[in-house]
Amino acid sequence: MDGYTTDSRRPASIGSRLGLISIAGLWGFYFLVITLRSVVMFDEQTVLLIYRIIVTAFAIGATYLLFLFLERFAALALRWRIPIAFAAALPVAAAIAGFNFYIIDVVDPMNLFDSAEMAAMREEQAESIARDPWIMYKWFAESVMSRYFVVIAWSLLYMALGYAQIVRGAERRAAIFAQEAQTAQLRALRYQVNPHFLFNTLNVLSSLVMRDRREEAEKMIINLSTFFRTSLTAEPTDDVTLAEEIHLQELYLDIEMVRFPERLKIDIQVPRPLASACVPAMLLQPLVENSIKYGVSRVRRPVTVSIHAEEQDGKLVLRVFDDGEPLAWDAPGGTGVGLVNVRERLEARYGDESSVTWGPRDEGGFAVELVLPINRESC
Repeated sequence: MDGYTTDSRRPASIGSRLGLISIAGLWGFYFLVITLRSVVMFDEQTVLLIYRIIVTAFAIGATYLLFLFLERFAALALRWRIPIAFAAALPVAAAIAGFNFYIIDVVDPMNLFDSAEMAAMREEQAESIARDPWIMYKWFAESVMSRYFVVIAWSLLYMALGYAQIVRGAERRAAIFAQEAQTAQLRALRYQVNPHFLFNTLNVLSSLVMRDRREEAEKMIINLSTFFRTSLTAEPTDDVTLAEEIHLQELYLDIEMVRFPERLKIDIQVPRPLASACVPAMLLQPLVENSIKYGVSRVRRPVTVSIHAEEQDGKLVLRVFDDGEPLAWDAPGGTGVGLVNVRERLEARYGDESSVTWGPRDEGGFAVELVLPINRESC
């Protein structure tokens, strides 16, 4: 098992179609180079051109057989595949060189050379052999080596393409995992119920019932039910209209208003043309929760939580701010996780087209500004 990749289920295979295209492309390029070289060095090329096409077709077929052979070892580690490819390329190159020698120098199957030319060529070969008995072997070895480098070049290209397939597959899987992670994060945000919010809400509700304030208790129950039904049932990766997102925050703020009837003030300003703009679901929820947790609950005076929307330079600008006590985003008791999550969601969705800024306000309180493209088609 040591010789196999860590994931043998995904071998470095490129498929028959891409394999044949790479083989034909490389041998076609070799054919073009050799033909141009022969045109420059020799005068008559018509006869050799026909045989060269035949030899190139044979080379493509022989290399395709090599491809099928190497595919059997596609799951092996690279340290094994390279020597196998180098060894297997040699007989393929010898077969191509031998076929080239056979049809041109031995049989002339199409009778393209006249008998006088063939006789003169064989006589010249006999004289060369008489002078050097090894000369034919040297010519053949040279022919084999010239084709061996072509076959090896294709073998390396084949392995590179195979590992490129693995890299692309890994990138696709990484993208899928990142999307699933983001979806899980959004679901966690959607399904996460702040325990303090829920406990405080139930305590207030209990107090209303005990004081026989039935209408307020009923309204709070309806708002709480609607808030949870809306926030928990929709698909977390979907977009919603800005009007729907604002409505969800109004439900949340109405519930908190019962807890802080004298301290919580609400200021929502959304121009009508922007109400139909699409935004990621639950985008504003962490920001509004922070305003309640760090802006309203920490002081005894009235605090206004504001949600404003406007269009600037073709972008949707959303601001959530309060006028409570000045508070840095990393102050004790505040982790800034909600703000970072909002930023990461926008970066993942819109990239450089979005931005998130936050910080304490000069006039008191804390402000968060979101900038994202205006989109009315995805919700």
